[in-house]
Order: sequence, then structure tokens, then C-alpha cells
Amino acid sequence: MAKVLIIEDEQHIAELERDYLEVNGIESDIAFDSTTGMALARREQYALILLDLMLPDTDGLELCKELRTFLDIPILMVTARKEDIDKIRGFDRGADDYIVKPFNPNELVARVKAHISRYERLKHPVDKLDEIQIGALVIEPDSRKVFLSGEEKVLTAKQFDLLKFLAENPGIVFSKEHLFERIWGMDAIGDSSTVTVHIRKIRESIETDPSNPQFIETVWGVGYRFKGN
Repeated sequence: MAKVLIIEDEQHIAELERDYLEVNGIESDIAFDSTTGMALARREQYALILLDLMLPDTDGLELCKELRTFLDIPILMVTARKEDIDKIRGFDRGADDYIVKPFNPNELVARVKAHISRYERLKHPVDKLDEIQIGALVIEPDSRKVFLSGEEKVLTAKQFDLLKFLAENPGIVFSKEHLFERIWGMDAIGDSSTVTVHIRKIRESIETDPSNPQFIETVWGVGYRFKGN
């Protein structure tokens, strides 16, 4: 059974999320503050984290950033804020999706199930895939690991998916809209600016000089292209 961690300081919301998830066969733990949430995330094995943006002891964005230092599971931000800048900040710190309060509990369950299912398919592919190597960059689809000159680079699940897709299609220019639909899916919360944030984070991880990238090239006014060899 999949298990979810809910980090939410409002008890009635946390219990509502837990009850709807458990009715749908998803076990849940609740943490009412970031300290407890971080301790549970380090100790237990979760399939996904539902993370409130506003917490009493630590900002949810900063907690998301800390969680991303050791977790690649989906993180869904739950927030009352609707501004695009808040969503971009969340994606920048490693969030995979957003759901805005007040939310439809059935939509929440659907999003949680979709993210868990997609993550499991990517984490445990049916067929073993060969590694992709471009110069000093090595991408291992089966283990979902990335190496540059032998040094492992830690990427979030979405960053890995985006890098892998581009590397599998070298020389082809993809618009931000196409990449967003391909990696996040049509039902994801956000917009194509999410892609820009993730490309920047990928470059910071794999490029020697992110301002002069040797792998992912910006085609101004169009989108992005993987240079290949």
C-alpha cells in the first residue's frame, strides 16, 4: 500500500486529506510542523508528500528545498495562494505540482494517485533501458541516475524526466509548451514557465558554465534543444 506524508498545520485540513486518501487505499501520516515532518521523511518510506506552503516553524518552500536534498519522490504543494510567482518559487525548490485551497477532495486524491503511479512507472520500468552518454555526461534511465565526469549529480524526478527526454531527442527543438505537456501532463498545475525554472536547475547541476551551456541550448523565441555530440 502506498503511504503519503501530510505536512499541514491546520488539523481539520490534514485530517480531511488523510480520510479521503485512506478511503481510497492510501495510508497517511500527519505532521503538524516542519520539524516533525522532516523527521518522518527521513525515517519512513513515503510514496509522496503533501506539503502546506504556510507552516508555523518553517516556510514550506524552504522545507521543500531541504526535502529535495535526500528525496526524489513527488512533492505536492498545498496552498491558499494563487499567484504564479508562488508557484514558480515552489517549482524552483523542487515541487512537482500545486493544489490550491479550498480544493475538491476528489481532485486531491486523483492528483496524488496520478503522481504516485507516474513515479512508480518511471522508477521501475518494465524494460531495462541502455544508458545515454554524451561526452562526460551519462544518464542511466534504469537507475535514474546522472553522472558528469564520473560524479553523480542529484536531480529531482521532474528534472531527470526533462533531461532524459531532451537527451533522447538530440537536435530537435521543443517549445516550452510541448515540454510542459510531455513531462507534467495536461492536467498538471502550472504553466510553461515551469520548464524554464527546471532547465535552469538542470544546467546548474550538469553544466560547467550554466551561462554557456554545452548540453541544453536555448533557441530564442522557440524553446530548447539538446546539443548532443
